Amino acid sequence: MIPTPPDCGSARSAAVVNDEIRALMRRPEVRLSGEDRARYEVLVAEWTRAEQAESLRDGIVEAA
Repeated sequence: MIPTPPDCGSARSAAVVNDEIRALMRRPEVRLSGEDRARYEVLVAEWTRAEQAESLRDGIVEAA
């Protein structure tokens, strides 16, 4: 089963998601299992959304 990202209301920061990605990729010489690969893809998508949200938020703060 492919894991799903958390709801938008409980979004994690890009830094937290990045830490989880790094932990998953701790040993790059070892191939990821199918389950780990699916988790990696979910994390990358979550990280992208978090980065976009943080950039938007930072832009709004600077504009204020």
